[in-house]
Amino acid sequence: MNYLANFINLLFTILYIAILIRILLSWIRVNPYNPFVQLLYQITEPVLAPFRRVIPPVGGMDFSPIVALIVLQLVQQFLVSILLS
Repeated sequence: MNYLANFINLLFTILYIAILIRILLSWIRVNPYNPFVQLLYQITEPVLAPFRRVIPPVGGMDFSPIVALIVLQLVQQFLVSILLS
């Protein structure tokens, strides 16, 4: 079970980093056709889209990535605690 818990931790860590990179890239102008940017959007958009539907932008700021990171952290802790117990 430790291997599965470590694998889940690794997947969630990769997703956290991808979301954080996407947040940083949103502050600068990037080419949306860049293969790295497209891969980043393909990884993060399935997670962020449901939060965007629920949480509207406030003053032009998109808070859905922050909420997504918090929810992902809770889900990760829940899954790992189940696997390790």
